[in-house]
Amino acid sequence: MTLILSKKYNPLFDSKARYFIITGGRGSGKSFAVTVFLTLLTMSEGIRILFTRYTMTSARLSIIPEFLEKISLLGYDEVFSVNKSEVVNLKNKSDILFRGIKTSAGNQTASLKSLTGVSNWILDEAEELVDENIFDTIDLSIREKNIQNRIILVLNPVTKDNWIYERFFQGKGIEAGFNGVKDNICYIHSTYLDNKENLSQSFLERVEAIKHTNFKKYKQKLLGQWLDKAEGVVFENWSIGEFNPDNLQTSCGMDFGFSIDPDSLIEVAIDKKHNKIYLKEHIYRNGLKSHELAKVILEKVDNKLIIADSAEPRLIADLKHLGVNIKPVKKGTIESGITRMQDYELIVTPESTNIAKELNNYAYQDRGSKLYIDNWNHAIDASRYNIIYHLDNPNAGKYFVQ
Repeated sequence: MTLILSKKYNPLFDSKARYFIITGGRGSGKSFAVTVFLTLLTMSEGIRILFTRYTMTSARLSIIPEFLEKISLLGYDEVFSVNKSEVVNLKNKSDILFRGIKTSAGNQTASLKSLTGVSNWILDEAEELVDENIFDTIDLSIREKNIQNRIILVLNPVTKDNWIYERFFQGKGIEAGFNGVKDNICYIHSTYLDNKENLSQSFLERVEAIKHTNFKKYKQKLLGQWLDKAEGVVFENWSIGEFNPDNLQTSCGMDFGFSIDPDSLIEVAIDKKHNKIYLKEHIYRNGLKSHELAKVILEKVDNKLIIADSAEPRLIADLKHLGVNIKPVKKGTIESGITRMQDYELIVTPESTNIAKELNNYAYQDRGSKLYIDNWNHAIDASRYNIIYHLDNPNAGKYFVQ
């Protein structure tokens, strides 16, 4: 079997840029192009490559078999040896390290930034990394002297709220589908139309069916275009507006984050008469210690009641001890809480940019079975805890307009 590499990927081999942004839809050939590039790169001595995905539970069970399959197509089976999380070129010991940024134990960024000798970092499925700070941490660790350093992001574009779009595309005059170099960034964009020689007829027929039945999905999944709103978003009925114009009594919801995820504090007002819920973002930050978090909470909302994630009783106790008016909520199922929120129109203040981003991106993983993506949900979860508590406890203060 012979695979043909599109000429659109030539800059990957030739450009002297530090950053490479490789975008495209399904079937565009970007994964194969990157594999070819990395394989040939390891033919030079002294090359160490870090290949990451946001989650990679077991490289041996996931990405390494994919990688070796493509190496086999290139005819280099005998050149490489494989261990648990590394592929080594036997001729010169250049290697590729496979790592997950987030593991089952939590954040692995600290160990990633301590890797020595890495001159090339590939972030595959880059759209899954939502914390730009993690990107910066690893980016600043790629600093080998006397050799080209490359940061390669490979992704299917998602929504324009994503930090990758905001950092590498927004305000840079980059048109959709741009291929070229600008500001030390090499942009490579391809679609299945550039890779038809390598695709089956059944795949192409399926693409045509999607094109005619779900054009939005076709644009994002197949043409690799950036969207204003994710496909299959959970909350459709929301808008930007003034917070609590009828001066209802308010309280807050809180979702706790840790090293990666943010602590989220959202003020909530529920107007049952007009079927509206007002949301105002006060905190959306990570890395805060208990005493720091308590200080910020008291500065933002004083003694307002906070309904928090019951999964963290020790942290709730610490915050109470530090003067925060906080109590846990019995969460129930995610589905039940979301269903109750969907019964209302959500009104988000203009300053609550992270709530808006989440609402534009929090989507069904499987709409039929009501499975949700485990992402873009920190402010939403904080809001949900508060809303569940007050809808289940209608006498908990003068909170509703009846």
